[in-house]
Amino acid sequence: MQNPEMIRLTVFLSVLAACALWEWLTPRKVLTQNKLYRWANNLGLIAFNSICLSLFMPILAFEAATRAAQYHYGLFNTLELPWVVELLVSVILLDLVIYLQHLVFHRVPWLWRLHRMHHADQDIDVTTGTRFHPIEILMSMWIKVAFIFILGVSPIAIVVFEIVLNASAMFNHSNAKLPLNIDRWLRRVIVTPDMHRVHHSVIVKETHSNFGFFLSVWDQWFGTYRAQPELGHDKVKIGIPLFQRREEQRLDKMLTQPFRHH
Repeated sequence: MQNPEMIRLTVFLSVLAACALWEWLTPRKVLTQNKLYRWANNLGLIAFNSICLSLFMPILAFEAATRAAQYHYGLFNTLELPWVVELLVSVILLDLVIYLQHLVFHRVPWLWRLHRMHHADQDIDVTTGTRFHPIEILMSMWIKVAFIFILGVSPIAIVVFEIVLNASAMFNHSNAKLPLNIDRWLRRVIVTPDMHRVHHSVIVKETHSNFGFFLSVWDQWFGTYRAQPELGHDKVKIGIPLFQRREEQRLDKMLTQPFRHH
């Protein structure tokens, strides 16, 4: 695979555009903030995080997978599995790692201070799926790299996984209406927008539920699943009580939220 970054960027932009169009055509919830203002800052954060990764990460996921294959590191490089089976198992196991990481970032106080910037968005839409503090992005990449070496994830599998993860994050953060009968069937396997919206409620017991990004089965199996918000999707309030002022959506404010109590 010669240019995985171009493949990822193309898919990212395509899914972003598709979800944005879906939100515009069939919005699920009335937004409370200026959309252009939020989008400018949320998308600006993507650029800032990309710069941080290039400056502070000596190795990224695809390069780690390439080295694991080259030097035969990790579980899958000691087994002889059909490549399709290896790819599917890799995606499933890495998704479990992301679920557990997400759970830990909610449970450990100093990690929660980093992660709550994601929750401080006062509306939830496709751009919320890209809104993470750069320190959390760097920590997540180190965790991913570690498990790539432990599991021996192949380069093709890591490209597929990163595409699935990014696309899922944008899909399940979308402020778009999914027919309830389709939502009911889909959420048996994957995380839907209605399922994930519960996770962004200001109500604490709802904030700390529904941690899955791609597969919904982890929440169902580990007892962290909550079907619907207590107030319903039309009335559920999104965000963090601590950061409800409009200026908290500004990029500089977002970056300092982990270090502030007000």
